[in-house]
Amino acid sequence: MSLPSSKKIAILRDRAAMLAAARLFFANRNVMEVDCPLLTAGASVDAHIDLISASNAGEIRYLHSSPEYGMKRLLADGIGDIYQLAHVFRAAEQGKKHNPEFMMAEWYRCGFTFEEMIHDTLDFIRVFLGDLPASIVSYRDLCKRHTGIDYFTADEKTLLQLIKERDIMPYDGIEEEGKDALLNVILGTLVEPHLGRGELTVLAYYPSTQAALAQTRLHGDEPVAERFEIYYEGIELANGYHELAHATEQRQRLGEANDQRISLGKAPLPIDEAFLKALEKGLPDCCGVAVGVDRLMMLRHNANHIEDVIPFGWSTA
Repeated sequence: MSLPSSKKIAILRDRAAMLAAARLFFANRNVMEVDCPLLTAGASVDAHIDLISASNAGEIRYLHSSPEYGMKRLLADGIGDIYQLAHVFRAAEQGKKHNPEFMMAEWYRCGFTFEEMIHDTLDFIRVFLGDLPASIVSYRDLCKRHTGIDYFTADEKTLLQLIKERDIMPYDGIEEEGKDALLNVILGTLVEPHLGRGELTVLAYYPSTQAALAQTRLHGDEPVAERFEIYYEGIELANGYHELAHATEQRQRLGEANDQRISLGKAPLPIDEAFLKALEKGLPDCCGVAVGVDRLMMLRHNANHIEDVIPFGWSTA
């Protein structure tokens, strides 16, 4: 059910005020705003994110799912700390917390440590949600806490048995996809719903096999990805990385993502060669993060649906 027009207008006025507050947050930290194109020839390749394409005079372009690749090209040119408040697009993602078009705040800080980037992101979220307390917990410790299993030493059989014991119905073929697919189901059903209750919970130090665009390192006895996500009231708000800067390894990971897409019955996506050339040129040591602005507005206004905090939803745009 849609909100009364007066309430919706009040939320949109507050949305405008919060976008101004977000820009002030970055201005106070000398982070420069940029405006990379929404349509790109190369695609951001992810096994589980499908893109929306557009055609111009027979040439196919892709609406970006993140401004990341363009921003990293600027970082390689020496632009320094940057941010973008961007509309991003993901096909077939629609529901109470999802719209195929949504707004993301994405930024990169050069010379920041992984831990400094976590605290920078927490401060940004507090601009919208107030001075909430926060805790930082490793992926491994959270899995132990909520499942009783050490994912690092557990085999696929043990993880599958846990899923069945908890009466979770995984999708067909998950057993063939390997350990990370099982972990994703466990995280989404048994761990994430408990996160961020009364505080901001930072889920940090992911398995190294889930590095995506992050650097990897040892964390105790465990090889991990310097990747974090932040949750509040069970809702994921942010996804950040100590950014991978090695072009050859990045090309390999993109190829693996396309191979996984094919195994899932999806079409592979064209590799963004301009992005890889930027990495070859040299990406400065940096950390980056993406934060869902619409979800912050939902929490700020106790909204039940993303369409309550954006001008028009997918069905009315």
